[in-house]
Amino acid sequence: MSEGLYPAGAPDARFAWSERFLARITEIPAAALVVIEIFILLASVIARYVFRHPLIWSYEAASGLFLWLAMLGAVIALRRGEHMRFTGLVARLGPGSRAWLDGVATATIAIFLLLLLNPACTYVGEEWKTTIPSLNIPDSFRGAAIAVGAVLMLVIAVRRMLRADSPWLAIGAVGIAIVVAAGFWLATPLFIAMGNFNLLVFFVGLVGAAIAIGVPIGFAFGVAAISYLTLTTSVPLSVVVNRIDQGMSEPVLLAVPMFVFLGLLIELTGLARSMVSFLAALLGTVSGGLNYVLVGAMLLVSGISGSKAADMAAIAPALFPEMRRHGARPGESVALLGSAAAMADTIPPSLALITLGSVTGVSISALFAAGLVPALILAASLLVVIFLRSRGDKPPERKLDPRRIFSTFLKALPALILPVFIRWAVVDGIATATEVSTLGIAYAAIIGIVLYRPVEWRRIYPALVETAALSGAILFVIGAATSVAWALTQSGFSANLVTFMTAVPGGAAGFMAITIVVFVLLGNVLEGLPAILLFAPMLLPVAQSFGIPEVHYGIVVIVAMSIGLFSPPFGVGFYSACVIGRVNPDDAIGPVWKYLGAIFLALLVVAATPWL
Repeated sequence: MSEGLYPAGAPDARFAWSERFLARITEIPAAALVVIEIFILLASVIARYVFRHPLIWSYEAASGLFLWLAMLGAVIALRRGEHMRFTGLVARLGPGSRAWLDGVATATIAIFLLLLLNPACTYVGEEWKTTIPSLNIPDSFRGAAIAVGAVLMLVIAVRRMLRADSPWLAIGAVGIAIVVAAGFWLATPLFIAMGNFNLLVFFVGLVGAAIAIGVPIGFAFGVAAISYLTLTTSVPLSVVVNRIDQGMSEPVLLAVPMFVFLGLLIELTGLARSMVSFLAALLGTVSGGLNYVLVGAMLLVSGISGSKAADMAAIAPALFPEMRRHGARPGESVALLGSAAAMADTIPPSLALITLGSVTGVSISALFAAGLVPALILAASLLVVIFLRSRGDKPPERKLDPRRIFSTFLKALPALILPVFIRWAVVDGIATATEVSTLGIAYAAIIGIVLYRPVEWRRIYPALVETAALSGAILFVIGAATSVAWALTQSGFSANLVTFMTAVPGGAAGFMAITIVVFVLLGNVLEGLPAILLFAPMLLPVAQSFGIPEVHYGIVVIVAMSIGLFSPPFGVGFYSACVIGRVNPDDAIGPVWKYLGAIFLALLVVAATPWL
């Protein structure tokens, strides 16, 4: 089978040197940028709150370096095969067919990057006219990150095609992509004559086809945006680059890599394990007690990393062996793990809340304040299911051990303080999400070194690289989706959507019901965040026209999206939970529905009760 988009087996000796070279020129600078960003932001907080002398240049410097971090992270994610993509259809095909589709997907990425290069260079030239005020350097320094990133990703895509098992496979895949592109070009007069109906061709048909064959979601969005603007408008393509820049450079998104690294850090230092140990000691004598521990641990840890996979990875290794030792079925445990992750997506500081606030203008502090109670209601629905199914089960422990509870509580107390501190500081407006993330990193590092275990320094560098890769994958989708959202807005689609949705029968209740169904489906096929990025900004004004509070609507959207993300058959979150729990998805599909069903019923309660 061809490598396609993803590495397979040992690297080809002919390309080993290029693999090492690409790794060094991207991973080392990206890891360094994560460290620099942490120090700049932490220094800014200390200067303002301790010395009462704010560093005026700090946020502009951090924002300028942030785009470089995001693009280098996107490059690393592409090289390592970590961009978000849908594999449900491709995985069902035979090796030969998968190889062909991977080749076409890689060629599609290469064509998109080729089309992006010239406008990216044009954009750099345009940005030369402006300067970053406090640093007095041209803004093109920041904008050049997109051009450099596009070049490096193009090199990776070409290298992937050259590594194909058969040169005919690579040639054929490129040929198919070129034929499709030529067909779209020849159909230009037809697209123009279609008016706004051509939006279905580009943003439904083309995006859907690209995602179906395995093109990462961010690149699928980019291909659709560039194709639409090139073939149906006279808008310069530098606008796409500008929208990608604006989408990836939102100041609030600086919190993404910070929280990702914080999540990895609490796992490295043992903070997550100490929290799980305390909960296990406290609930050990309750039937199904370890299931309650899993839900409680996810409530504590969720949102700190910015990644659901990282949240689950922090809990499962510490808890699953003990659950299996007491007779828990692996499929049942994984089903509960995924459902608990879906339940906790509105707990601050959730990446979904940060993203929603950044693209809609809704107060992130208000979303943080509003998200906790709905999450507790969703958690209560899971606890009810656990109680009903575990009645009569033998408890893990015969009797409570006060000494063990006290000792594990003392050990876990510093770790328990961290999520409470983060949520309190952000919700009360004491610090921004970005500032509190750096404080959390400093706290976790100090507590981990002093109170828990010696830090395995050899794991720090991989954690920094993983932070850059995960952040880059997330931010690239945000940037590409921003360009699509701009194109849809300029086409008049947003106004038409508002008009259509305003006429929905049933008033506010009908509109809310449709919203829940739509975002469950979109979350199932679009990995959650893209659904929020594309549709939340369009539907929020409609919700307001029905008198639905924007914060209430935002919480409902995020929960519905999370349910879809962790639902079979396409939900990527569900399969991530299976991988982390090392369980065949077939063993978890049956048990997961009762947990997701309980969460869905709880969502209906939240949707019907705004004051929650």
